[in-house]
Amino acid sequence: MRSIRVGLLATLLALKAEAYVVPQFGAKGGRSVRYSVNEPLHVSFEETATDIEQVEKPSIPQEVAALSPNEIKSRLLDLLPRMTGKAEEFRDIESYVNALEDKYVPVQTLGFLNMATEGDWQLLFSTNRLGVPNTKLRLRELKQCIATDNLKGSLTNIARWDLAEDGAAFDASGTFSVKCTYEINQGARMIVALDDHVLELAKGSKVPNDVPGLVGMLNRAIPTELFDPNDSAMDTTYLDGDLRIVRLAGAKVEGFRNIFVRSGAVEINPQ
Repeated sequence: MRSIRVGLLATLLALKAEAYVVPQFGAKGGRSVRYSVNEPLHVSFEETATDIEQVEKPSIPQEVAALSPNEIKSRLLDLLPRMTGKAEEFRDIESYVNALEDKYVPVQTLGFLNMATEGDWQLLFSTNRLGVPNTKLRLRELKQCIATDNLKGSLTNIARWDLAEDGAAFDASGTFSVKCTYEINQGARMIVALDDHVLELAKGSKVPNDVPGLVGMLNRAIPTELFDPNDSAMDTTYLDGDLRIVRLAGAKVEGFRNIFVRSGAVEINPQ
């Protein structure tokens, strides 16, 4: 497998297409926790000036609020792969996510948080939506791989791509990895720092003639917070064995939501 180290390409970052963001999910007030690695987290939360800005609690339809977390989760995972872009679908997703976050009880120990977070997570949905994708590029999968180490760890966003450089056959393929490290500094908040971009070609793939052009297309196709996570943080607002919801914090991504499912744990049926 041939590997191309891309590094931070400022010129490509400047090419980032304007993102279309669906109506943002209502955010809870900021919460932080002081704790010892070897002791349970305090269950009382305190507001901090540096945490999520306080906003009014989101309105949740009564019918959705009456459901159990498992019922809400089932509806969310049933809807996401069948979405056609209708406004009511986005409203339903917003309601389901707000309801799950409202019912969520944060994990009480760092060890359990790390155990529940570690592994490979497939991105299923993001409110950070981009413009019309380039027809020459096809993204087959976008996943986030997390390896924990107490209050820090590594995080890699991996995109599997196919490229039809001549506009006809998809004869080039591979992966694009965004390698990062993170630290936990407030409750379950992960402060992410970008280390490198690495482009790898699959065995037998044609070598693209314009590698910077390919990276530029990937840059426009991948949500900002996954391609360039510097100056951003992730708050885990819902987490169980196979579903993870993250709220982004930072000037470029404030309030965005990413919905992940654990790779191989959930069968997604688009029918």
